Amino acid sequence: MEATDLPKHDFYDCYMIIVQGAKNVINACRECKVRQLIYNSSADVIFDGSHDIFNRDESFPCHWISADMLSDLKAQAEALVLYANNIGGLLTCALRPSNVFGPGDTQLVPFLVNLARSGWAKLIIGSGDNMSDFTYAENVTHAHICAAKSLDSQMISVAGKAFFITNLEPMKFQDFVSLILEGLGYQRPSIKVPARIVSYVLLVVEWMCEKLGSRKYNHDISARFFHLASCTRTFNCSAAQKYIGYSPVVSLEDGIRLTIESFSHLAKDSSFGRFLNFEDQSKAEKLLGSGKVSDILLWRDEKKTFTCFVALVLLFYWFLLSGKTFASSTANLLLLVTTILYGYANLPPKISSFNTPKISLSSFEISENSVRDSIMSIVCLWNRGHLTIRSLAQGEDWNKFFQVVLFLYFVKWILVESLAVAIGLALVFTFTAFFVYEQYESEIDGLTAMLFSLTKGLLTSYVPASMASFLQNKEYCGKRTARWLMMNEQHVDRNLLKLKYRIQAVHTQYASRFKFQNELYGDEMHPQKNKKNEVC
Repeated sequence: MEATDLPKHDFYDCYMIIVQGAKNVINACRECKVRQLIYNSSADVIFDGSHDIFNRDESFPCHWISADMLSDLKAQAEALVLYANNIGGLLTCALRPSNVFGPGDTQLVPFLVNLARSGWAKLIIGSGDNMSDFTYAENVTHAHICAAKSLDSQMISVAGKAFFITNLEPMKFQDFVSLILEGLGYQRPSIKVPARIVSYVLLVVEWMCEKLGSRKYNHDISARFFHLASCTRTFNCSAAQKYIGYSPVVSLEDGIRLTIESFSHLAKDSSFGRFLNFEDQSKAEKLLGSGKVSDILLWRDEKKTFTCFVALVLLFYWFLLSGKTFASSTANLLLLVTTILYGYANLPPKISSFNTPKISLSSFEISENSVRDSIMSIVCLWNRGHLTIRSLAQGEDWNKFFQVVLFLYFVKWILVESLAVAIGLALVFTFTAFFVYEQYESEIDGLTAMLFSLTKGLLTSYVPASMASFLQNKEYCGKRTARWLMMNEQHVDRNLLKLKYRIQAVHTQYASRFKFQNELYGDEMHPQKNKKNEVC
C-alpha cells in the first residue's frame, strides 16, 4: 500500500500502517528466517517543505519534522528497516523513488485531471522554472530487482543503505504537467500566480473546511502539489547506478506516453469522461442556463471572458464615470464607432505583409430569429411580472412577497446612494462570484446552511410561540408536498416508460405480421401498385 492511499486526517491509522507495519514486517522476517528486506521509501523524506533540493545524494540527512505527515512516518519506517540490517541474518536496504507515476496512479494524474476540469490547472505557481525528478513505475520495479540481486553480491556496499531512484531525466514540473494535460486533451498551464498568494489561499481553504467539517477537500494532496509546483527537487542517483546496477528501462518520454494511454478514459473528449462526477453540471452552470453567458461568467475561455470584462468596464467608465450625460455619452460612442468603421473601410487591402479583410454588409444585419427571440424574452418578462403582481394581490404567497419587498428595497438603496458604485460592484461580483461558487460549491453550501440554521434559530427564539409553531408546520407541509410531488413524478415516469415499451411491442408485432403477409401474397396485397406498374 502506498502512503498516498492512506487516510490523511487520521494520524493513528497512518502511524499503525506505516511505522508499526514496518516493525511487524521486520519481526516476521526474523521469525521466518527471511534473508532480504527492501523497503520502498520516498525521496520526500529529505524535503523540509520549503527549501529547494538541487541534485542531493544519500548523504543529505532526513528531516524528521516535515510539512508532510506521511513523509515523516516514511522516514521513521525507513530508519527502522535500515537499523534492522544484519540483525538475525536479515539484510535490508531502502529505495527512495521520486514522484512515481504511471498506469494505475491514484493520486498525481487524477489530481491533475480534476484541476484541468475545474480550470485551476491553467495556473503556474511561482516562476514555473523549478525542476523535478520523476520515476516511471516500471523503473521502480526494476530497481527493486536490482537491489535484491545486489544484496547478496555486494552486501557491504548495499546492505543498510538507502538509494535515490529516478528516471535520470530532470525536467521542469510545469513541462511535465503540460505533457500530461495536453496528451489528455486539456489546456496547458499559462497563467503565473505568486506562490505566496497560493499558499495563503490554501491555508484559508483548509481553515474553512475544518470549520465546516468537509471531507471532500484533501489538503495533503493540495499541499503536496503546491510543493511540487513551486520548489525544485532533483536527486543524485549515482550510488544506485554504481552499487545496485540500476538504470531506467523505460525513458521518461515513453513513460509519459504509456501513462497517457492508460488514462485515456479521463481524456477531455472521451465518452466515459462525460459520465464522471466531476463532469456533471454544477449548480452555477444550471443557474446561468448552460449557454454562452454561462461559458463567459464561468471563465471557460479566458480570452473571451477577459475581452467581455474589459469591454464592459470600458462601457461602465464611458457612461457612468466620464462625467457626461447619458445622451452625450451615447452620441460620442456612436460617433467613435462610425469613425472607426469608416477608417477601417478605407484601408488598403494589404498593408506591408498583413491582409486587411473587408467587413461584409451581412455583419450589420440582425436576423429575424434574433428579433423574434428578443421580443419573446420581453413578452415573457412582462408576463412573469404580471403573474407576480396577480399572486401578490391574492395574498397567498408570502415567500414571493418578501422577495419583492427585498428587491424593491435594494433598488431604492441603489437609486438613493450611488448608481455607479452599485453597477461597478455588480460587474465585479458577476465575473467572480459564479466562478468561485463553482470551485467551492460544497463548502459554500455548507456555510450557507449553517448560517441559515443559525438565523432561523435566532428568529424562532424571538417570535411568539404560536408564530414559531405555524412556521414549523408550514415547513413540514412543504416537505411533505415536495416528497409527494417527487413520488408522483417518478410514478408518471414509470408509467410513460411502460407505455413506450408497449407501443414498441405492438409496432414490432404488426410490422412482423405485415412483413409475413407481404412475403406470402406478394403484390396481391397492393392492387394500386400493380395498376401503377401497368400504366408505366
